[in-house]
Amino acid sequence: MNGRFLIPANSKKSMLIFGLFNGLDLIIFSVGAGTSLLLLMVVGPSEALDTFIVLIPALVAILLVSPIPNYHNVRTIIKSIWEFFTNRQVFVWKGWCVKDAFNDEPDKK
Repeated sequence: MNGRFLIPANSKKSMLIFGLFNGLDLIIFSVGAGTSLLLLMVVGPSEALDTFIVLIPALVAILLVSPIPNYHNVRTIIKSIWEFFTNRQVFVWKGWCVKDAFNDEPDKK
């Protein structure tokens, strides 16, 4: 080896639990699954609709922490959408331009 090496694109996966989840994801999943398990023991559903209602916390938790392409998980994309629609809606673009629209000085030629 010559001392130079590339960092693979998925190197951040090693920082995650099982390569998919961070601590908050596991907390969300365990709370949802625990709530559904507790409801299953307390309610004791006898019909399919009752069972579905009791399993809603676990299903929502699974939906939130399920991984999707280009984002960490569904919770991350919901957060990004929320920030997009609630934060500043004027996006300042600064690039390689002949004129700078925000420059107070007149062009010197």
